[in-house]
Amino acid sequence: MAHIQKKHQLSNRQLIGGSSLLLLVVALVALSVGRYPLSATTISRFLLHPLHLAPALSATDQQIIFELRLPRIIAAAVIGAALAISGTAFQAIFHNPLVSPDLLGVSNGAAAGAALAIILGAHTTGIQFSAFIGGLLAVTAAITIQRLLHTRGSLTLVLAGIIISGFMQAIIGLLKYVADPDQQLPSITYWQLGSLEKVTLTNLGLNLPTLILAGIVLYALRWRLNLLSLNPLEATTLGANLRLEQGIVILCATILTASAVCLSGTIGWIGLVIPHAARLVSGQNNAKSLPLAAIFGAIFLLLLDSLARTVSAGEIPLGILTGFIGTPLFVWLLLKKRVTLS
Repeated sequence: MAHIQKKHQLSNRQLIGGSSLLLLVVALVALSVGRYPLSATTISRFLLHPLHLAPALSATDQQIIFELRLPRIIAAAVIGAALAISGTAFQAIFHNPLVSPDLLGVSNGAAAGAALAIILGAHTTGIQFSAFIGGLLAVTAAITIQRLLHTRGSLTLVLAGIIISGFMQAIIGLLKYVADPDQQLPSITYWQLGSLEKVTLTNLGLNLPTLILAGIVLYALRWRLNLLSLNPLEATTLGANLRLEQGIVILCATILTASAVCLSGTIGWIGLVIPHAARLVSGQNNAKSLPLAAIFGAIFLLLLDSLARTVSAGEIPLGILTGFIGTPLFVWLLLKKRVTLS
């Protein structure tokens, strides 16, 4: 038994290692492709002399790498991982394979909070804080509706999330109606469509600490997600403090989603589809699927962002691409009967 378990753990490490290597390759490809492609020689010079580029690269190449592509690559990897981790955590603690930051209203709540901050003329920090409050209020409202109905059924939670999501969409619509059409309205539309076009090292640095901290906490609690995914009586019997631990998970997952929205706007489907793809490969153990989902999410969004800025003269919003790709992918998962609707 010990030999079998050790062999299984080794294969899981190999899976993480292989996925991490693939993430590195995708990042290097993303660094080289675009309307101004960079040659393999340029990329190798950057890798060999990342801090002393003056004699190695031209000023144009340095500007493209450090001001345009490197911030987007880091942001795409971090945001994709954050949304995938939050989706995995939400699905585990709510015992529901259909739950995601989108269905629970966190994404739209965060977008509504960001839109309100834009209307009020807040700066980046204020927009981030407002987005976090909006996302937290949205998920709290969805859970409250479920508890008011005195039921723990997954369908009730999904319906509550749809209700809150629709309400937040109405708030966004009202804010767009009163927004200044020249300055504020384009910014609000950006949040809804999703894009990494406006990511810079400055706003990336403002959001990275919260993203990293919340991600570390959820990673540390990945072993507890299996316990929290049991029914309340079993989890309590095994020593779980449901209210405290579920609260921490919800708070951290909301922070991840809200901070991601601050950088990229609303990007759907990643928090729903990627956790299922990770479990399809690693099994139902959240301790193994959560880190794998983070890597898969980073790879997925990196690929989509590279596609968004290369396939046409104008940049395609990420929310559109994730919808076109995520929908058939999730249908395929359903047809493979890997998702249990209960």
